[in-house]
Amino acid sequence: MKVLIVGGGGREHAIAWKISQSPKVEKLYCAPGNAGIAKVAECVDIGVMDFEKLVAFAGEQAIDLVVVGPDDPLAAGAVDAFENAGIRVFGPRKNAAILEASKAFSKDLMKKYNIPSAAYETFDSPEAALAYLETAPMPIVLKADGLALGKGVLICSTREEAKEGVKTLMLDKQFGSAGDRIVIEEFMTGREVSVLSFVDGKTIKIMTSAQDHKRAKDGDQGLNTGGMGTFSPSPFYTDEVDAFCRKYVYQPTVDAMKAEGREFKGIIFFGLMLTESGPKVLEYNARFGDPETQVVLPRMKNDIVDVFEACVDGTLDQIELEFEDNAAVCVVLASDGYPEHYDKGYKIDGLDRFDGQDGYYVFHAGSRFDKDGNIVTNGGRVLGVTAKGNTLKEARENAYKATEWVEFGNKYMRHDIGKAIDEVGVVM
Repeated sequence: MKVLIVGGGGREHAIAWKISQSPKVEKLYCAPGNAGIAKVAECVDIGVMDFEKLVAFAGEQAIDLVVVGPDDPLAAGAVDAFENAGIRVFGPRKNAAILEASKAFSKDLMKKYNIPSAAYETFDSPEAALAYLETAPMPIVLKADGLALGKGVLICSTREEAKEGVKTLMLDKQFGSAGDRIVIEEFMTGREVSVLSFVDGKTIKIMTSAQDHKRAKDGDQGLNTGGMGTFSPSPFYTDEVDAFCRKYVYQPTVDAMKAEGREFKGIIFFGLMLTESGPKVLEYNARFGDPETQVVLPRMKNDIVDVFEACVDGTLDQIELEFEDNAAVCVVLASDGYPEHYDKGYKIDGLDRFDGQDGYYVFHAGSRFDKDGNIVTNGGRVLGVTAKGNTLKEARENAYKATEWVEFGNKYMRHDIGKAIDEVGVVM
């Protein structure tokens, strides 16, 4: 098979690495890719939103399967473009990717089909939102309706903060048109858990659980980011939680989308909050999470191409997902100053330390080759250093050991990925 991946971040590197292990695959391309992806795939200089060029390339190369990674091209109809050209593609069509592309849509869907989630109101005007906040209980959550690189969520402790948040989203347009409409949601407390799943339109298969760390600084301080690190599995995702979610969240979501005429094929990422009154949906994503993918796929035993094809063909019920009985931790090495201002172009040293190291991985999120062929930094999140271990504690120790193998000029990371589990008395 010839396979094309659309994307160029850490998630796509993890997907490319996993696909490259399939005996079915003879040639792997990635558009646009990055310096790390270039080790396992041929990178093609086409942007993720240039559907015309992507479709033309897939046709010229007789691509057998396309895998679309990021949220923006999915929301804009990349899958539809490939399908219209008769090219097999893994991912949700535009009318199904709305599950992530519009917070208002997903909240309305959960309400209509009794899928447990936080109480909410939707607003198209800042005046109406500000009036609502005058009497709303605090703390409260503000969400940009559209896609905002995983950063369009504001948790506001006070009324003043909430009003400032409305200004940030709707008037200052910090996230552009994503803030034309906002969702104001009750603040839920509990443990957050991420659960990825494969869906073929009717059947859903759950992957192993994970837990992300969104804030930029240790102790969950600082600004929201795309994710500073993650671990898998989550010790808080118990058999009881799994049974509840399968009955009241996972299958009902797939069935709801089908009932709405928006059959979903691809990945549904469930962001869950384990509240005192039971698990509730925080958010849906319509693609692999980043950096959750970097800890989930190294633990997956299946040939991922088999699973992708089953989702496309509607035969997922014939697949049994299998995961290793171990743990994985990913620590993101970022550019100091991320998610605000940071410098790029620093040479990255030590990447060769990962070659031939079983259970240690480095997934490139923001890297490129300079004119001399050196790999240099090219983003806020630069690398995802992932390691496995028999326990979460061991995986964490291994991951942090491996972060020391890599150096670049403004290297920055959190030092507490997974650490909080020790503090609540859960054996890692």
